[in-house]
This record gives sequence, C-alpha cells and structure tokens, in this order.
Amino acid sequence: MDSAYDAPPIHAFSRALGHVPIIDPHPRGGEKLPLAPAQAQRFKERSASERVNSLLKERYGGRWVRVRGAAKVMCHLMFGLVALTATALFARLC
Repeated sequence: MDSAYDAPPIHAFSRALGHVPIIDPHPRGGEKLPLAPAQAQRFKERSASERVNSLLKERYGGRWVRVRGAAKVMCHLMFGLVALTATALFARLC
C-alpha cells in the first residue's frame, strides 16, 4: 500500500488478521522511517506486480472483459499479458 494507508488502525487491523503490514511509511514531521530490509524488498516486488496489474487493466483490456466463462476471461487476460510482454520486450530492444 502507499503512504496514504500508513495509519495505526490499519496496521493493527492487518496484524489482527495475522498479516505483516507492508505499507510505505508516511513522512510525518519531515522524518520518514525506513522499512526493514526484508519488508523493503517485498515492497519493491509487490510494486512491480502492481504496475503490471495496473497496465493490464488500463491499457490492455483487463478492465473491460466482455466475455463469459472462466476460460474465455482467462484467454482475454492472457492475450493482454502477451501484448504487454511484447511491448516491454520491444522497449528494451530499442
């Protein structure tokens, strides 16, 4: 989550569910507390997957799936993922 979710009640609720909250710290009073090294690495990995999900939804049709059935929806999303991958590979080549 981004720094807007850095609040004690959200941290407490996440811990009550048995989760470890990995939320970007909000700089309060001009001082930003760093995440633990393991949490910082996990935050980077999660941020990358969230970027892919965002691109899939915004640019490659993931938001407007107009087919019915799990197999057809999966096919639709996988075509979007293939297009996203091809675009990323092409960007690295040029």
